[in-house]
Amino acid sequence: MRKIHHLNCVKIVTPFNNNVTGHCLLIEEDAGLVLIDTGLGIQDIEHPDDRLGNELIKAVGFQLDHQLTAFHQMKTLGLDPSRVKHCVISHLDPDHTGGLADFPNAKVHVSKEELMNFNSGNPRYLPQHLDHHPEIEVYGVSTEIWFGMEARRVPTDFETEILLIPLFGHTAGHCGVAIRWEEKWILYVGDAYYIRAELEDDNHPAGHLAEARADHNTLRLESMEKIKKLIKDHPEIKIFGYHDHTEFSGW
Repeated sequence: MRKIHHLNCVKIVTPFNNNVTGHCLLIEEDAGLVLIDTGLGIQDIEHPDDRLGNELIKAVGFQLDHQLTAFHQMKTLGLDPSRVKHCVISHLDPDHTGGLADFPNAKVHVSKEELMNFNSGNPRYLPQHLDHHPEIEVYGVSTEIWFGMEARRVPTDFETEILLIPLFGHTAGHCGVAIRWEEKWILYVGDAYYIRAELEDDNHPAGHLAEARADHNTLRLESMEKIKKLIKDHPEIKIFGYHDHTEFSGW
């Protein structure tokens, strides 16, 4: 039996939006659990100054809540967090990686470009989020194509097909995650956009923030165009991002 759970593992409050989410996915199979992005974790909640820093917490608007952690939500679902075997990560920004330490035996899957960016000293990242030294599998350029886009297959011992889809720009190695589910595809696009309305409104305030936060804004805009084309050409694919509360509520 397979199930997919949609978890909100982050809450951010800003002057412009008091309900920014962190939309993670949990794939449940007999073989174990796969987590797609992790949100903030227990260590971030219990040791916020050491793990995140007060300046970042205030600047972003993180609301620290044990009940939002993926670990806690798994317990609520009656699942054993120790069964998490894989964490597939869109990119290594702290609101996506904080929960990794809660699953120390899970293999981390991320693009090669993203790990290189993380290790380059880019100040957007928090090195302490990998201080538990997880096993990391990186994925470089692939010749596999998924609906006209490069795809990097994530091999696991699970039934579910999982692909990393390069959507660079927000960070140097940012990827979406495509999941084959019940004969259809889901594409989680991470932070390729913050709010879906950005796809229709070039002057959306969230788009201005995304531009300011992008490592490579030209690539970010190209990734947005790829998403727009995919939505137009393949409406059967369910597409959603990380931070849009309306999208999360739709599940």
